Amino acid sequence: MSNRSLNGTDFTAMVLAGAEQLQQHAEHVNSLNVFPVPDGDTGTNMNLTMSAGVTELKRGDSSSIGVMSGILSKGLLMGARGNSGVILSQLFRGFSRYAAPYEELNTLQFASALQSGVDAAYKAVVKPVEGTILTVAKEAARHAVFFSRRTNDITELMEEVLAKAKETLAMTQDMLPVLKQVGVVDSGGQGLVYIYEGFMQHLGSGLVTSPTSKGDSVRPVFAPYVSERPTAASASVAPSPDAPISAQAKLETENIEFLYDMEFFINRQLGEAQGTNFDEEAFRKALSVDGDSIIVISDDDVIKVHVHSKAPGEVLNLALRYGEITQIRILNMREQHRDLLSAGMDGAPEPEWFAEIPTEPAREEEPSEPPAHELAPFGFIAVASGEGIADIFRSLGVDVVLSGGQTMNPSTEDFVNAARSIAAQHIFILPNNSNIILAAEQARELLEVERLVSVIPSKTIPQGIAAAFAYQEEEAFEVNQDNMRDAVTRVKSGQVTYAVRDTTLDDLHITAGHYIGIQDSKIVATEEQLMATSRLLLAKMLVNGDEIVTILTGSDAKQEETNQLVAWLEENYSDVEVEVHEGGQPIYPYLFSVET
Repeated sequence: MSNRSLNGTDFTAMVLAGAEQLQQHAEHVNSLNVFPVPDGDTGTNMNLTMSAGVTELKRGDSSSIGVMSGILSKGLLMGARGNSGVILSQLFRGFSRYAAPYEELNTLQFASALQSGVDAAYKAVVKPVEGTILTVAKEAARHAVFFSRRTNDITELMEEVLAKAKETLAMTQDMLPVLKQVGVVDSGGQGLVYIYEGFMQHLGSGLVTSPTSKGDSVRPVFAPYVSERPTAASASVAPSPDAPISAQAKLETENIEFLYDMEFFINRQLGEAQGTNFDEEAFRKALSVDGDSIIVISDDDVIKVHVHSKAPGEVLNLALRYGEITQIRILNMREQHRDLLSAGMDGAPEPEWFAEIPTEPAREEEPSEPPAHELAPFGFIAVASGEGIADIFRSLGVDVVLSGGQTMNPSTEDFVNAARSIAAQHIFILPNNSNIILAAEQARELLEVERLVSVIPSKTIPQGIAAAFAYQEEEAFEVNQDNMRDAVTRVKSGQVTYAVRDTTLDDLHITAGHYIGIQDSKIVATEEQLMATSRLLLAKMLVNGDEIVTILTGSDAKQEETNQLVAWLEENYSDVEVEVHEGGQPIYPYLFSVET
């Protein structure tokens, strides 16, 4: 390779080396992901985005940097996941636009291509935040433009770019208070630095890569880019002192204003609105009314959209004006944050953005074909984990119980199929978990031309049971709907489980292996012993005027301990009626319901 220019063959080798470097350090990037809440692990998202680009790149066979960077850009755009992945794709999209007419780039042109990438990335983000991957890319490109006038050596220029990127990355702590608070650098910026390190590793090798036969033109060879979830063994290793152990504990869930993280494509060649003129500026402005973290990437055929919004329905209605919506993914970031805190973990579950292989949903019972006779006035669908809880719902008149819970969410299709199996004019859905409400709502929209469906926003099993109790067969649909929604607000929910790692939440120091008590979505108690935690949680839940405590025992609950808990309640809260039911739920030895 001539150090005075960069052709498509060496550009491909650089990208492969950069992708490998990122893949090897993806978990480290994940560990830095602390702002504002994880919308999927940054390292995983960037790694999978690069993987999509590499897949396309390997199909190309050209020595032209314009051709190969264009191929990479297309792969990154379609495979981008999360904010960091979209920004990464835009960095290379801008690069490819500049490089398009060139067979190879000299130092001045390479620097200009990097700057073009930064311009594209900043344009794609409606409210750019400094101290992120954007800043690292911007400062590195700015220095590249400056230094390219002083060297004609591509390797020397890339060395300067990498050094400036590392210098800027270290400064991100001073730009974002939350990073300094936790003691980490920006995760997306770190991911970009790893990619640049891979670039430098190839350029610094001094090896010539000239195009020969297809498949032989790229020097680096490595395993496919697959992000593996941590094993049980790796999860048990104590975090290093530098890891952001309690970062999420310092963020308030309710402060997440724009709680729905949305990603989707608009195919402008399909749908009733095909051919409609797309006003990108007006579209961004409309999205910003109820949203932020807005990224809009458009070309002649496809518009890619990412937004954090508090009105997802409005976003989709707006998008439909310009074409057919595809590959929709919506994540509730408040719920993700609550789950993260409840588990005492520093990373959140990974949303399966654009996952191609759906898991087979598990059901407590298979829906049967609707009977031919006249439809009943009302029907019920509930979600439950544990055979005892499922039996409780069935005894309250629930027609179909879908198996699901915190880590096992029924899909929209599951709800649609369940509703169609019920011979009823009006159907109530009890999701019993805030992670499941959105899928239920989507099912309601799909079924609105067939029958009337109402989603009662029950976020816990006790709320769902209270709603089912409030149903009165002789009342009208609207009256029952209002009564059940009201019942959900009048019940307090508690649950006891164990902590999976050390952390600190609101000055509550939690030790791995100890029990934690959760009231609604907040951890309020922790002790080494199950009984001590249960009593402390119940003491916080019970106030003057409360009349009924219901205990749902889990699969791990012991009868002797349950009897001790009931005796404690009767001794200390003599005016409270105590009911005990076998729930059979996993992970949580006890679920508590307190009603007035």
